[in-house]
Amino acid sequence: MNDRLFVRTVLGDVAANAMGVCYAHEHIVIGPSFVTLQYPEFALHDVDKIAEELRAVYAMGVRTMVDSMPCGGGRDVLKLAEISRRTGMQIVCPTGLHLRKYYPPGHWSERLSAEAIARVFSDEIEHGIDANDTNGPAPDRTPHRAGLIKVASSLDQINDFERKVFEAAAIAQRTTGCAILTHTEQGTAAIEQVELFANLRVAADHLVLSHTDRKPDLAYHREILSTGAFLEYDSAFRWKGEMGNPTRTLIEQLCADGFGGQIVVGMDAARSAYWRSYGGHPGLPWLVERFFPEMIESGFPESSVHQILVDNPARAYARFHSGY
Repeated sequence: MNDRLFVRTVLGDVAANAMGVCYAHEHIVIGPSFVTLQYPEFALHDVDKIAEELRAVYAMGVRTMVDSMPCGGGRDVLKLAEISRRTGMQIVCPTGLHLRKYYPPGHWSERLSAEAIARVFSDEIEHGIDANDTNGPAPDRTPHRAGLIKVASSLDQINDFERKVFEAAAIAQRTTGCAILTHTEQGTAAIEQVELFANLRVAADHLVLSHTDRKPDLAYHREILSTGAFLEYDSAFRWKGEMGNPTRTLIEQLCADGFGGQIVVGMDAARSAYWRSYGGHPGLPWLVERFFPEMIESGFPESSVHQILVDNPARAYARFHSGY
């Protein structure tokens, strides 16, 4: 890998090839906010419990986690930095905006133009994330900078608000070189996302499309991957009963088809009920403690596991040091 590539973590830039095993889409901290007021089950802000869980994941060999809570949704970069220091886990924190439902009526994102929103994103990448999570009258810059841009679209469509946010993300991406991590609602509208970004002059290989395994249609995934985008899968622990594990089936088949270089994985464990340190199940170590070991025991190549957990995240989230 090019040694000029780096990933921006909350504690500073690290070489992309130093990321190690990476969980590509997590929710590490969700502090008191409009989000937790509307969805109390999303609250994740006990630093001691979070650090306990991340130490357990670190002990299993994971070295980097990509947080996915963007502006105004309970993001707390000061806590993320403290957790990173306590545990040794490298944490990448986003700027960006989530679905409209996660913000109160009259939120600034409604009023600002795409260009103005892009400046918010770029400033957090280049100058520091706001200590008040963009909820104050003026930004209070921390020394901790954003390392990616997070945006989202609705079920089966990209509405007008989301198109404006996507335009802002594209402007910021072209300015900073940061990757864009997207939320797909139940895996839908992924092709529409890639096409919109193409029209906004963002190449597909700068995109990581999340939750797409929640729509486990193999032909659909082949179509998305054919664009060059990365797909992030995080439903492996969610499948129940007679369905088997469609996430595992997708990974096995798509790797056999030659798309193994475009798949990354995470837990997206945005509820305390999923964390062992909160008394929940299955716990964040599950991916590396159970899921992939069981696949390897069944004959899935260890080299493909390394590609998915190490090589692909480093390419997906990397930037160039200069000349971007």
